Amino acid sequence: MSFQHENSGAERRTITGFSNPVVKFLRSLRDKKHRKREQRFLAEGLRLLTDAREAGILPETLVMAIGRDPHPLLSELEAAVHAAGGDIIEMDVDILAKVTGKDNPQAVAGVFAEFDTRLSNLNRNAAPIWLVAQALRDPGNLGTMLRTGDAVGAGGLILIDDCADPFSVEAVRASMGAIFTQKLAIARWDEFHDWLRTGTGQLVAASLRDPTDYRQAPYAAPCFLMVGNESQGLPAAYEQACDLRVTIPMLGRADSLNAAVAGAVLAYEALAHLRKP
Repeated sequence: MSFQHENSGAERRTITGFSNPVVKFLRSLRDKKHRKREQRFLAEGLRLLTDAREAGILPETLVMAIGRDPHPLLSELEAAVHAAGGDIIEMDVDILAKVTGKDNPQAVAGVFAEFDTRLSNLNRNAAPIWLVAQALRDPGNLGTMLRTGDAVGAGGLILIDDCADPFSVEAVRASMGAIFTQKLAIARWDEFHDWLRTGTGQLVAASLRDPTDYRQAPYAAPCFLMVGNESQGLPAAYEQACDLRVTIPMLGRADSLNAAVAGAVLAYEALAHLRKP
């Protein structure tokens, strides 16, 4: 069911029943099938929604818990949503818990329109480094890579092949607001590779196949740092198509790093290299 705005945000609406169609709609956004159909996603927490507002992105619908503690940032957010003509809804905490799927939910959540994730929207020269993830299946890792990209000033995150949904509640939560500050693109490998080769861009893979030590690698901007699936890594053909393959030495018993952690280590090393005179 598509959710239609009942007013222009002039007043708060209060919902007290679990069977309310708005509650059912909000709950449905926890399911990928419904998110894709509605092209909407759910984000929770005042920090995430404030990050979105500061990035110029407002929720279409703002949902707040009855009895919440007052906060100036929440007042600013509510005023901004009101001015933009969005819906403002209040509901009991136990109903909000059903919406977010958390027993101890945040006092505020928002419904956002999904972003345009076409590669053609990216300006590859907007940043010295970009993060690329292939077949990343864990939404927590995906959210962490978005957060890493924000931390290192990356242009954004490009998801290759069948990755976890970046608009899932888990990925959005793990991004700590970076879903709103980082560019995001989704593509198949062939599409990404063709797009990359139409302009400048160095493709660097985290790899064990004839690699260079990541601290000695000749990184060049714009640098696209690619990590693979958590358990299988990158396909051999993808690695062979890269301009550079690098490895992070393991000094203990572990044979590899978590995919998101590896991406962070490579990003900071590449950034340090590119900043050298």
